[in-house]
Amino acid sequence: MVTRAETWLLPDGIQDVLPHDAARLEALRRRLLDLFATWGYELVFPPLVEYIESLLTGSGHDLDLMTFKITDQLTGRLMGVRADITPQVARLDAHCLPREHTARYCYSSTVLNTLAQGLSTSRAPIQMGAELYGYAGVEADIEVMRLMLTTLESAGVTQIHLDLGHVAVFRELAQAAQLSPSLEAQLFDIYQRKSLPELADLLAQLPHATWFAALGQLSGDVSILATAQELFSDAPQAVKDALAQVQAVAEALQSTHPHVALSIDLSELRGYHYHTGLVFAAYTPRSAAEIAKGGRYDHIGEAFGRARPATGFSADLNALVDFFSLAVMPTKIFAPAHVEPSVIAQLRAQNYIVIQALAGDNSSAQQLACQQQLLLNAQGVWQIHAL
Repeated sequence: MVTRAETWLLPDGIQDVLPHDAARLEALRRRLLDLFATWGYELVFPPLVEYIESLLTGSGHDLDLMTFKITDQLTGRLMGVRADITPQVARLDAHCLPREHTARYCYSSTVLNTLAQGLSTSRAPIQMGAELYGYAGVEADIEVMRLMLTTLESAGVTQIHLDLGHVAVFRELAQAAQLSPSLEAQLFDIYQRKSLPELADLLAQLPHATWFAALGQLSGDVSILATAQELFSDAPQAVKDALAQVQAVAEALQSTHPHVALSIDLSELRGYHYHTGLVFAAYTPRSAAEIAKGGRYDHIGEAFGRARPATGFSADLNALVDFFSLAVMPTKIFAPAHVEPSVIAQLRAQNYIVIQALAGDNSSAQQLACQQQLLLNAQGVWQIHAL
């Protein structure tokens, strides 16, 4: 039985946002959406719930355990509360907006996770992101990463560290070595945990063992790319193409964001069953987890009947707001109940916040956090006075 006190408790990982924090959150959301718009990214609002087949189709199957399921009382069909917006944008691009040209989308909406994920301790993060569809070249990845870094800087994030990888390196090496599914899965787990002793024990069972031994060591600054090109000189061309893409991205980002610390980790397999190419994540000393992440996911629209190249990034707005501060707090003016409506309307048109007293209400200007008040002067004109 739930006691009266327990009725006020929220579920774990679910939080209220109170007025001061809500104002900062909304100001940051507007700033970032305006930023996305200047880059040509169009705002979309996919629905909170969809039939489960749509949410978990194709690449979305990885989201199964993260997705809350509910029954539609109208049809009896199973629906899901979205845990990620990217599959929804893929559906929009495939069916609602069947454009042949390159398309750019952005969004900012709440998602719901069964368990807290890496970006946040919240189970209801505000997912904010941008995605680019229809262009397979590395230039699209560069644009998305530049937009992500600009987004973080606009939110007030400093000392950004960008970690860059490419899942095709491991995938193509595994395919060329004809690894069994079990060996590939075992290697994947070892690389994810960075367990070099376990890797050394497994090498004797692997064809082209030198490739996989090298891959476990290839993390560091941009200089490791030259080492990788030597170590994988006999690897498939697709591996060399992937290294060339990483090199192109590193050079492009160093030219526009030289203050961002860039590292390469070729054994980073984040989203391996979801991503198809470059993957990246941004970190800062003030946060234990990544504050933004993304990558390429070219096959995401295939299950909707229209596979197009795609790349994008996302972040939790709740995490970014910790770095954001309002430069100027809006001025609040307290107005007595008998002030004429035209006076109030004129001040509000000038972007003042005017709180007018209600008849019989004893709330004071100080209680309402007003910095100024309206007073009548000797000529009968309402004037603003500091409190």
